[in-house]
Amino acid sequence: MTTVTSSASDMAATSDLRARHDRAFLGHPAGLGWLSFCELWERFSYYGMQALLVLYLSNYLFMPENIGNVAGMDALRAAIENVTGPRSPQQLASAVFGLYVGLVYLTPIFGGLIADRWLGRTKTVVLGALLMAAGHFLMAFEMLLLPALGCLLLGVGAFKGNIAAQVGDLYAPGDKRRASAFQIFMLAVQIAVIAAPIVCGTLGEKVGWHWGFGSAGVGMLIGLFVYLAGRRWLPPEAPRGNAKAQAEEHPPIGRRGLLQVALLVAILPILMLSIVGNQQYHNGFPLWSQQHMDMVVAGFTVPVTWLQAVDALTSTGTMLASLWFWRWWATPSSGRREPDEITKMALGCFVAACAPALLMIPALALQEGSGRISILWSFAYSTVNNIGFANIMPVGLALYSRVAPRGYQGVMLGIYYLHLFIGNIFVGWLAGLLEVMQGSNFWLLHAALVAAAGVGLLMVKLAFGRLLAPDDEAVAAKAA
Repeated sequence: MTTVTSSASDMAATSDLRARHDRAFLGHPAGLGWLSFCELWERFSYYGMQALLVLYLSNYLFMPENIGNVAGMDALRAAIENVTGPRSPQQLASAVFGLYVGLVYLTPIFGGLIADRWLGRTKTVVLGALLMAAGHFLMAFEMLLLPALGCLLLGVGAFKGNIAAQVGDLYAPGDKRRASAFQIFMLAVQIAVIAAPIVCGTLGEKVGWHWGFGSAGVGMLIGLFVYLAGRRWLPPEAPRGNAKAQAEEHPPIGRRGLLQVALLVAILPILMLSIVGNQQYHNGFPLWSQQHMDMVVAGFTVPVTWLQAVDALTSTGTMLASLWFWRWWATPSSGRREPDEITKMALGCFVAACAPALLMIPALALQEGSGRISILWSFAYSTVNNIGFANIMPVGLALYSRVAPRGYQGVMLGIYYLHLFIGNIFVGWLAGLLEVMQGSNFWLLHAALVAAAGVGLLMVKLAFGRLLAPDDEAVAAKAA
């Protein structure tokens, strides 16, 4: 009589063998295609809602005549203003938006823990998808704003880290395709961000806010269907309730593993600074553009939400360019090696810092009394930012997935998303400075913060590079 699927180690060996030989999707396992397509629809729903949220709150729901309709809003507003002081509708909208987008990246650590210890990844991802769909549909009711946001937060927490962990689970520990796999995974996200503001944003701004939120919910249901349809191509899971299998799936971490985890937690504040320029594009930048940018093109008034589609379009191109560049850089005939993750991320920060620095040019022109600025500045900002960001976010996912102790991948990727939790709350506070700070100083501040992150990552590389190197490279370096 066989034990339940033999053992967790047998399952891992099977997964590793399949990963080495499965190149059905762009040279990667077929499961990457299914996970990427599912993530595309989940991100369509998320970014469709995000494109509308800060505009919906500042232009409609948080206006004095409407804010009283939101159940529990008085208590939330009091809690925010006890920390920040009185907030205008725009400042309150930016603060709530920052809290929401920040908390989206806090809850994955709990979702990872639930999946790693109790439910398994599949059940947790399905639960997350259902909660997110419910949250989007609840946004149709003004009174239920806070319960809707609550469902979305819990849903993303259950979904986000675990689907990313399944991408990592497709590969053997030493498989060099892992970093490019996460870039392909993020490329699917960028495709979603192109479509989401156009579909959800147009429905929300031109037809009705609730139509936009409802279309985001439909997108989430499509994502759930895709995930279930492709389940047989995804990594196998250890059976729940089998003590031996669970013990093999969660072996002792060891001293080196503990030091690696401690370092990955310690660099979260640096990673938080690395994303402020990118995340401000979704918070303060739409509000700044609404005030100062000429949105009329050939007689058509471009919805502000479409700027996020512009960002996604340039991000898709820069992600493809980054994939091509690193493949070209490390071709066998060149004699060059692809940089490690920390070095790539530092380089990405220095490039991304140039994007808010670039906005100082139109900001200074506005201060000198010029009229509205060209919409082309949105292209310039997003292009430069995304050249850098293509080597920050997905490369960080690859780093945390690779270094994560066996059996704790979901938790570690949840920990990785903590920098987005802290960063988005920080970005929400920074966006409030738009009303009290000159535009040139506002964008200079963002450029300095992102550049400081690049310096911090290089210092981490110099001090702890061996600790974060793959085990085989670390052993070779020690022997040398």
